[in-house]
Amino acid sequence: MRTFKTLSILALAGTLFMSCGETKKEATEEVKEEMAELETKIEEVQTPNIVGVAAGNENFSTLVAAVKAAGLVETLSGDGPFTVFAPTNDAFAKLPAGTVESLLKPESKGTLTAVLTYHVVSGNFSASAVIEAINSNNGKFTVTTVQGNDITLSLSDGKVMLTDAKGGMATVVIADVAASNGVIHAIDTVVMPE
Repeated sequence: MRTFKTLSILALAGTLFMSCGETKKEATEEVKEEMAELETKIEEVQTPNIVGVAAGNENFSTLVAAVKAAGLVETLSGDGPFTVFAPTNDAFAKLPAGTVESLLKPESKGTLTAVLTYHVVSGNFSASAVIEAINSNNGKFTVTTVQGNDITLSLSDGKVMLTDAKGGMATVVIADVAASNGVIHAIDTVVMPE
């Protein structure tokens, strides 16, 4: 009888042990599935590209309309990386009356594309990298834009300034807006190529 009780207890313990092992294995599988789902969600929530960031900010609505009119959405949504000196709506409002409307017309697409790509530099340049480059080059650093003309970067009262091909100036008013394919620095004036 004692042997039977001992065997019964051992059998019960073995059954419990086995079922605990099965529960642990099921729990491990559930955790793996939950982790896979979480990784998928993280990828979906990642930072949008330059166009997505600009489209999500009401201060860039004129720029977004111009990018669409110029057919540059796909380009600026590409891998990059790009650094965009992005004029705010207020910057576009400083242009002479009718300029924006004229640039948005289909027949002005070439001019609009040139103006917009003049605000884009290949590479990802944070504000600290820009300031370091300016300080390492005697207070001025010249970059070649995607359009092909140069912009000169300098500092004034601790702010990054852009001097365009025509001598016009813009100030970076918001720096380091991150995007998945580069960085945006908001500027207060539209810069113009030659």
